[in-house]
Amino acid sequence: MRFLILTVVALASSALLTGCGATPQQPAYEYMPDMAKSPAYKAFAPNRITRDGLTLQRPVAGTIPRGYRPFHYEAGEQEAVRAGRELGNPYHPTPQTLEEGKVLFETYCMVCHGQQGLGDGPIAGKIPPPPSYISDRLMQFPPGRIFHAITMGAGKMPSYASQLSADDRWKIVTYVHTSLQGLGDQPGGKQ
Repeated sequence: MRFLILTVVALASSALLTGCGATPQQPAYEYMPDMAKSPAYKAFAPNRITRDGLTLQRPVAGTIPRGYRPFHYEAGEQEAVRAGRELGNPYHPTPQTLEEGKVLFETYCMVCHGQQGLGDGPIAGKIPPPPSYISDRLMQFPPGRIFHAITMGAGKMPSYASQLSADDRWKIVTYVHTSLQGLGDQPGGKQ
């Protein structure tokens, strides 16, 4: 019995010691690496394992990416008017929503539209000035139309759909509509 215990201890010790004393030029043995160093393929590299020989695979037909929400409007004036008619703002002007909308507005919009939305941002002299949010024309825009402009772009303004999530765009719309234009319910008002 004693011999068996000594044999087991000796074998266990030798197994543990095989992983010690390695140099950078000769790494030690790994026991159960748990796929810590799995081979990674480059997306556009050829792959002999797949049927079509490509590493990057097409998604299954009919699937959509996680978090993706389709936007059923095209660019253009008619589509903007339709979006204004059909899209409703999912956010109420709560203090938190307005604060988040203000931060997003100051990050993405203020450089052109200015702090008060007057179209007098820091780069307004270098480009054709954007319209003022308090102009008669823009005061008539429903929230859905402003959302469409942020999503698809309008005039010289590019689309911000890739920079801002749909929720962030709606928060900007809520901030513009309530704080800059003075339309809609103020915080604490009816919801």
